[in-house]
Amino acid sequence: MQSISPADHLLVKSYINGDESSFEILLKRHKDKVFAFILSKIKNYNLAHDVFQDTFIKVINSLKKGKYNEEGKFVPWVMRIAHNLVIDHFRRQTKMRKIAPTDDFNIFDVIGNEDQNIEEKMIENQIHADLKKLIDHLPEEQKEVLVMRYYKDLSFKEIAESTGVSINTSLGRMRYAIINLRKLKDENNISLKAN
Repeated sequence: MQSISPADHLLVKSYINGDESSFEILLKRHKDKVFAFILSKIKNYNLAHDVFQDTFIKVINSLKKGKYNEEGKFVPWVMRIAHNLVIDHFRRQTKMRKIAPTDDFNIFDVIGNEDQNIEEKMIENQIHADLKKLIDHLPEEQKEVLVMRYYKDLSFKEIAESTGVSINTSLGRMRYAIINLRKLKDENNISLKAN
């Protein structure tokens, strides 16, 4: 009769408590899935292997520092680390089209492009996800103007009419939204550029 191997969360707990062999079991159990995911994105065996190694180094470091608290969700957690490292890899490697330099912070430094490959699309999706999180931290009035302008493509005149304030007030709210986004971006060390 085949013996039932311990669940992931028990192996994680055991490894954190000093049993190195528990991690070997976790690695053997999930390495093929994690590597296949990375290879499907990077499409280069050697580079994928490097990212795979980095993923498990990060997993080990996070476990040893007590930064894992998603009991029972070990694989999705590892996959998220792998996903982030793949994005970091492409941020370093991929040079997307250059945006005209400006002192102003531009929300859409990355604009949709039909010729995008999978790597660029992943980076863009991550940037938009990061941007959405930052926008959620803005004061409600600033968030409202920003969403109407950039996502609903309304003019400042339409925004003013819709919100019942003057055009100048709408412009002011947008200005503060951009200033606050820039601050939030820097405070949270988030890159909204693809390279």
